[in-house]
Amino acid sequence: MADKNTPKDVLNVVKKKTGKSIDEKDIYKLASGVKPSTMQNEAQLRQLIKQVSNLVNVPVSESTINEIIQSVKGSKNGNTLEQLMKLLSKK
Repeated sequence: MADKNTPKDVLNVVKKKTGKSIDEKDIYKLASGVKPSTMQNEAQLRQLIKQVSNLVNVPVSESTINEIIQSVKGSKNGNTLEQLMKLLSKK
């Protein structure tokens, strides 16, 4: 399970990778529309990835989108965010 520092960790990874800061409120606004079913619906997940990409103004390649989708859909436990953080940290 994620700890209370996870949101800050996400923002720090985004800033490190993109050189851009994001407002925590923007992330929460985007996340408020995400439901568990979003993570298993490829079209909705693809849309979410593109929304995040637009939020940080960084393009995401189709291959990276596919990799993220496969990682999320293949996850059967609660560590999806942590797995994505590791995946993004390697890029």
